[in-house]
Amino acid sequence: MGKIVIRVPATSANLGPGFDSIGVALHLYLTVIVEEKTEEWRVNHALGPDVPNDKQNLIVQAALAVNPKLKPHQLTVMSDIPVARGLGSSSTAVIAGVKIANELGEMDLSLADQVTIAAKIEGHPDNVAPGLLGDVVVSDYDGESATTVKLGMPEGLKMLAFIKNESLLTSESRKVLSDELPRKQAVVGSSVANVMVAALATNNWELASHMMERDQFHEIARTKLVPELPMIRETAHKFGIYGTYLSGAGPTIGTFGTEPQLIVLRQKLSDMDVKGSLRIFDIDRQGATVNAE
Repeated sequence: MGKIVIRVPATSANLGPGFDSIGVALHLYLTVIVEEKTEEWRVNHALGPDVPNDKQNLIVQAALAVNPKLKPHQLTVMSDIPVARGLGSSSTAVIAGVKIANELGEMDLSLADQVTIAAKIEGHPDNVAPGLLGDVVVSDYDGESATTVKLGMPEGLKMLAFIKNESLLTSESRKVLSDELPRKQAVVGSSVANVMVAALATNNWELASHMMERDQFHEIARTKLVPELPMIRETAHKFGIYGTYLSGAGPTIGTFGTEPQLIVLRQKLSDMDVKGSLRIFDIDRQGATVNAE
């Protein structure tokens, strides 16, 4: 068997009111090259000392969770995705592991099977589903199986990501969330999410972008951890741009718009000296690939 090249896009999840259920794939990638068999798993990377280079690496752990009988191989890993910034870095590793298990184990898993397996490992589907399928995906995971619907973001849209300089672990960010919501607030959150999905499905971006800013499930609580969210949203509104939301658990903040709109917004935010990087990403429409399939 020759080298296997797996490419997995970054993802932005919790798309507005789509808490743990709606995410989008971005043109930013983890690439894993599966090379020769070895005595022990070896993972070559330049991602820093905190990322294991043996079988403790999350990619290998995910692959072995899918197929414990896999023989060790050497992996070379390259990633443009910042770690613990709300852009699905751990999810891309899980997806790569599922793909490795499927290829090396000749398991012939369907994409639906791969989403369910990855969601089971990750605990929720909102990153792994768009990572595997591409574009924007609405998904559900009931603990046994994942159900997905792939939609399409309007052509010409890109995302401006404000990526804070410091990381924010999902586990830490979840601690500020309440275990319960008042029924009235939950109904509002659910109805807003329903309208946003319907608007995306009918290509009504004006409506979808407004609904995206009305989350009731997590943004209110997490704003204390990412106080730049209302400031960026208000600045975007001054240019007529809607569709700003907290990406994943944060601290990245995403804003959708056309490239000319986002260039103007990026310049304005740069002039305001926000503490982080500002990058414009295309939307990945294809999802994870094996040997550029």
